[in-house]
Amino acid sequence: MQQLDYIQYIDFYHERIKAFHVKDAEFNSTGKQGTFGGYQSWANRAGRYRSPGDGQVDFKTIFSKLTQYDYTGWAVMEWECCIKHPEDGAREGAEFIQQHIIRVTEKAFDDFASVAPDAATNRKILGLG
Repeated sequence: MQQLDYIQYIDFYHERIKAFHVKDAEFNSTGKQGTFGGYQSWANRAGRYRSPGDGQVDFKTIFSKLTQYDYTGWAVMEWECCIKHPEDGAREGAEFIQQHIIRVTEKAFDDFASVAPDAATNRKILGLG
């Protein structure tokens, strides 16, 4: 809702991030309503909070970026949605966070290739007998 590039924000400030507040939102401006316009109900505003996964926040990239920078803190949901029932939002939100947490591998993706060199086999493959 701040119209901030939150992915680049993580790149800039990842060392300072100690908590991750999981909250989704959407911003759909019109010719009559923008950031500060409206006097509308929450359901009819251009900017409104949504259940995690129902808005426009790119959580896959957020969780990937946080994992890339070795984030070890919590992912905590504050549920607010102007449409969905709170019990459904809480249940779905907990599942949503669990599905997005990335289990970090213990080895490099190409570790299968880390075998000891075998000069005899290599010479045979190359036809150098």
